[in-house]
Amino acid sequence: MKIAIVEDDINMRKSLEIAMSDYKEFEIKTFRNAKEALKKLDDSFDLVITDINMPGMDGIELVKTLNGKYEVIIMTGNATLQRAIESIHLGVKDFLLKPFDIDTLIEAIQRESKIQQANKKVSSSENKKEIRSDFLGTSKALEATLNIANKAAITDVSILLLGESGVGKEVFANHIHKVSPRAKKPFIAINMAAIPENLIESELFGFEKGAFTDANETKAGQFELANGGTLFLDEIAEMPYGVQAKLLRALQEKEVRRLGSSKSIKIDIRVISATNANLTDKIKNGEFREDLYYRLNTIPLNIPSLKDRKDEILQIAETMCETNCEKYGFETKRFSKEAKEQLLTYSWPGNIRELISVVERAVILSEGSEITVDELFLQNRLN
Repeated sequence: MKIAIVEDDINMRKSLEIAMSDYKEFEIKTFRNAKEALKKLDDSFDLVITDINMPGMDGIELVKTLNGKYEVIIMTGNATLQRAIESIHLGVKDFLLKPFDIDTLIEAIQRESKIQQANKKVSSSENKKEIRSDFLGTSKALEATLNIANKAAITDVSILLLGESGVGKEVFANHIHKVSPRAKKPFIAINMAAIPENLIESELFGFEKGAFTDANETKAGQFELANGGTLFLDEIAEMPYGVQAKLLRALQEKEVRRLGSSKSIKIDIRVISATNANLTDKIKNGEFREDLYYRLNTIPLNIPSLKDRKDEILQIAETMCETNCEKYGFETKRFSKEAKEQLLTYSWPGNIRELISVVERAVILSEGSEITVDELFLQNRLN
């Protein structure tokens, strides 16, 4: 990893050079000021570490000038909250207060190195094919959200997926699992809204034979089955309040106990949850535990609706058109110019799920090789 250190204090600069010389995986280049660094920075650098207070161009201005080309760690001896917030808004990865020990800096660098390695993994040709098979289209909004998802994936922190129904929250959860270190372990998805309330606890945590009527055999819960991998809890807002406390305990203690058992079972899982509900309102109404919310919401990931990802609409529609033609043994069909315009102007309240359904219906019911506006059946639903 090639690192540029921009520091005007010669003593600090030399100290960092000496301390970091023990880490052979890092190639260090130091610069006395921002202008000198800008002349020498090229595509070979992976990371910039800069002081804030420097004569001429300061560290914040340097970050603005770099304009996202490099990942940045800022170090400073007299930080203000305003400057810290400003640097975060500019995409700075870490904000270190002087004096700091070298271990703190190395940890920050190693975190960034892991993130870059994960992003490179996702960018490989094999993984690009895998991503495209999961995500039917691409757009700036999707790529921005994917970038956050990829960075979160290499950690074990809990992720809360937020967004309207039909935006693809389970697709995102599956993607995070695939690019995580847990990729070769199980991915198990559970829809809280689809399980009767009286069965949720036994479904999640399992039960021992004889624990209740009809418990004729011992059954492992979904937590156990997902051990080593990822457990995706969809529609988490629908989880009964009483079960929420047991979920919180399982996450805190990293263990579960089957119904009817006095023995705890250790678990090692990553939890991803999802909802289209406003959990803050549910907390105020006493329907969702605040402590569980913070445990699940380490990294919130807002998935934009399809109307905010318009670049994807025709990509998804054309991909699904081709897929359905093959599925039903039809000759290749295409959308007319007017049909494409209507696909782009419709608001898609059901998001990607609705678009996929509309295209399948149009492929089946269309008469010729061209799908017309009338065959989309959207006229009466346009806003």
